[in-house]
Amino acid sequence: QVQLVESGGGLVQAGGSLRLSCVASGSIFGTGTTGWYRQAPGKQRELVASITSGFSTDYANSVKGRFAISRDNAKNTVYLQMNSLKPEDTAVYYCNLQVYVGKSRRLEESWGQGTQVTVSS
Repeated sequence: QVQLVESGGGLVQAGGSLRLSCVASGSIFGTGTTGWYRQAPGKQRELVASITSGFSTDYANSVKGRFAISRDNAKNTVYLQMNSLKPEDTAVYYCNLQVYVGKSRRLEESWGQGTQVTVSS
């Protein structure tokens, strides 16, 4: 099982910026799709942004133009640059990795422990 460790969360005023980082253990990071999800109190976890092994990206409509996801496979790290933050971005942000492994192409999914992002108005 891949271990994912997030960092970079915190408290920021509306309009500010934060950069989240997530470091993965092991050697399969570069072969998988990785991304960031978030969960606000009382709400379901939702996809924020993802990036494939081929560097294709996808974003939730609510963050398009404000957030940017990137990855550095040499460092087993995925980043989420968050700009123009809004109070509604407040949530716990989770790193995710999905890799198909073995001859059976079994999907292996890993989650980080989460990092809190709080945006004050």
